[in-house]
Amino acid sequence: MIGRDEATGGRAAVDLRLYGLLDVGVSGPDGARLAALAAEAVAGGCTLLQYREKAIPDARAALARIRAIHQAVAGSGVPLLVNDRVDLALAAGVEGVHLGQSDLHPADARHLLGRAAIIGLTLKSGAQADELYRLPVDYACIGGVFATTSKDNPDPPVGLDGLGRIVFRGRLARGPGFPLGAIAGIDSSTAAAVIAAGADGVAVISSLFVGGSVEGQARDLRHRIDSALAARGVAA
Repeated sequence: MIGRDEATGGRAAVDLRLYGLLDVGVSGPDGARLAALAAEAVAGGCTLLQYREKAIPDARAALARIRAIHQAVAGSGVPLLVNDRVDLALAAGVEGVHLGQSDLHPADARHLLGRAAIIGLTLKSGAQADELYRLPVDYACIGGVFATTSKDNPDPPVGLDGLGRIVFRGRLARGPGFPLGAIAGIDSSTAAAVIAAGADGVAVISSLFVGGSVEGQARDLRHRIDSALAARGVAA
């Protein structure tokens, strides 16, 4: 899973195996609780975290929450990214951002954040995957794979077949070592199938942060993901 990509300036590949999305709309705006959830997720084997707040009425409050989360996972080696908002990522001093197709262009984000930052991108189609060769991004997440209630998505789910096709085109564009994850509607019952379809990891919200022990749910998901990767012949 760890490699280097010339298009990312030689940085080590991002570990997408278990990508936890701390969504304020799902988990609430309590910064202390979000920080605790992040720490539990990391303890259970989460490899990457993202702060997501689709509508931010109070940027200062959001920044305080991001800083609390970042402090909670400091020293763990697990990067924290901010969804959409390059300015908040820069102000908080986190490891990077995740961008949608209508957000700031990755090249502009790279200019602002520097070479060391992690920049991720959402892909919804094969045509978007074809463009990866010219974009200064470190990973991409494909989706939505399945239907989800955590985000309004006007596009129909791509399903496992669509995921596999987009992964194939992403690999052609950036090579076999470029990390490609999957997002939307993925849980413990579907994570292995998503990995079998070609994804290097899964991005999850509800199946990690809603109900039960976050650490326990993370351990279960991580076990399923690692087992599926091993079955595919990929070294974790």
